[in-house]
Amino acid sequence: MTYVAFWARAFALTLAVEAPIAVWLLRDADRSRLRRLGAVLAGNLATHPAVWFILPALGLSHLPITAVQETWAVVIELAVYRLVFPTLPWSRALGVSALANGASFAVGLLLRSRGLV
Repeated sequence: MTYVAFWARAFALTLAVEAPIAVWLLRDADRSRLRRLGAVLAGNLATHPAVWFILPALGLSHLPITAVQETWAVVIELAVYRLVFPTLPWSRALGVSALANGASFAVGLLLRSRGLV
């Protein structure tokens, strides 16, 4: 499997985990489920490719690069949520982003520990 195909699979898994969580947690920000889903997709499109293709070029070891990647994802996605939903409090946007990203990170660790990815 090519690296791009591996990324696409990881991206799909990330969305499968994060979207239901974030869409539900953003329910008070907008009534439109489609708009909430669009915001989650936009946030992930703004972060996931960089996490896989750009940030690894920093040459950091595993723990520091993981911290940079996860921080990047949380911060950029919370910014997207605030841009899409301007009345959403910063703290709520941070919570949604952190919970969704934490869930996908945990699922990734679990799957890796079982040799499934």
